[in-house]
Amino acid sequence: MTTRYRVEYALKAHRRDALIEFIKGLLAVPFVLHSQPTTVAGDASFRVMAVEAGRRYREIMKDVEELINDHITYQRAGTPERSKLRFLVPSVGTFFTPLLLEKAFVAQDARRSISNRRFVAPSFNDIRLILNTAQIMSLTTLDGPLKLVTFDGDVTLYDDGQCLVPTNPVIPRILQLMQRGLYIGIVTAAGYTDSVKYMERLHGLLDAIKFSKDLTEGQKSNLIILGGESSYLYKSCPTSPTLLVAEPRENWELDEMRTWSETDIQRLLDIAETALRESISTMKLEAIVLRKERAVGIIPAIPDVKFEREQLEEAVLAAQKTLELSDIGRRLPFCAFNGGNDVFVDIGDKRLGVRCCQRFFGNISGSQTLHIGDQFLSAGHNDFKARMAGTTVWVASPAETVSSLDELWDLLEHGMPKGYDHDE
Repeated sequence: MTTRYRVEYALKAHRRDALIEFIKGLLAVPFVLHSQPTTVAGDASFRVMAVEAGRRYREIMKDVEELINDHITYQRAGTPERSKLRFLVPSVGTFFTPLLLEKAFVAQDARRSISNRRFVAPSFNDIRLILNTAQIMSLTTLDGPLKLVTFDGDVTLYDDGQCLVPTNPVIPRILQLMQRGLYIGIVTAAGYTDSVKYMERLHGLLDAIKFSKDLTEGQKSNLIILGGESSYLYKSCPTSPTLLVAEPRENWELDEMRTWSETDIQRLLDIAETALRESISTMKLEAIVLRKERAVGIIPAIPDVKFEREQLEEAVLAAQKTLELSDIGRRLPFCAFNGGNDVFVDIGDKRLGVRCCQRFFGNISGSQTLHIGDQFLSAGHNDFKARMAGTTVWVASPAETVSSLDELWDLLEHGMPKGYDHDE
């Protein structure tokens, strides 16, 4: 049973994506006006309803596409606040490419039968996947060429808390992209000062690169691991005992990061630790505090403890708000996030992590970068700030990552399929 509390909780701003909710609201109108929830078998009006609903959905997606184009025009002029889209969706951020939303809708409609549905309106997930397809289409057919693909780890490449094992279907897809000459970055919250631990988490991919007969020696070095959001960088090196080598900070660190003092870093972590300890106390969590070089978090005190989602998000938001109201939190970038069954506060964030990858591979632009991740809500989700560094695809599972990479590869190899510019 859905309680009032759960409904209100789900509608909290930090659990919503404003652009998706805006599009969802627009698509609800033709669904209400044109869908016919008949239960009469063989009703002839069903096909007419589907065609009319599909036409209206496409028109709306085209209208939103034009709103984004208008926003990009103002963005390039340095006045994004004047765009109509910013007026309609005040929190909308930066667009690095146009989005082919109408064509993407046609593609997803064929897969998800959105126009044919009589009882279920276009959903959050429908729109999320349409946006993903639109972004991939735009990267491969408009601005291009795509040069860098970065990934989150947990729930994007592998299940939460697991490793990238040799049988993972994402591995041959990544090797395909590397063989094509693309650079690959794995931007993960896992912060280790020892490359051995990254090798343990990613051994399936690293071994596949080492023994690949299709990659050149140069291409085998085109994968990097950016750990701790933006704190440690390791490059693939098949001749190293751990298959990774640490890169000197001067090769990838951003200018703004060089201004951070160790005193400020530890001061921010001290404040974060205090906030996390208060959450442990107030919610009576069976948790311990784990302090690292550039991060602090809470983890289960014993292996079988499972925290509730609400407890995790409460701890995230409490730490985030505490830091945002502190002087050091306004000066030093940080990321507070829900790791599934833990909470961590890291120095830096994935905006910086993706930009470090861009710098390392020769100052690649945001319009030539694709970040694939699973956590894009506005608080407690550490992929959110990657939107400020490049284009993004929002997945809900490793299986969706595989599907997105297949879609990307198909468009890179074959271009836009025929039939997306007119009614079938």
